[in-house]
Amino acid sequence: MKAAESKGPLYEKKEWDIEKIKHLLKSRRHVLGLTQQQVADRAGVRLRHYQQFEGGERSIMTCSFDTACRIIETLEMNITKFYHGEYFSK
Repeated sequence: MKAAESKGPLYEKKEWDIEKIKHLLKSRRHVLGLTQQQVADRAGVRLRHYQQFEGGERSIMTCSFDTACRIIETLEMNITKFYHGEYFSK
């Protein structure tokens, strides 16, 4: 058995659909009645940085864990559920 195989499902490489992620970020922001600036301010990131995530120019799944957590929590989502894709429509 290869080393990667023995680690279990949490270590499997995930494929992230950038279109689903950017749609989720925007829809959560709208549901909460927030502007992009408000999300950025509450998450402690620059407005342009957040706009890049919501616009699909950057992936929240490849940024720092700290930044991802702050944005996800600002949008009132559970980090574990987000990571495991529970907020994405099938």
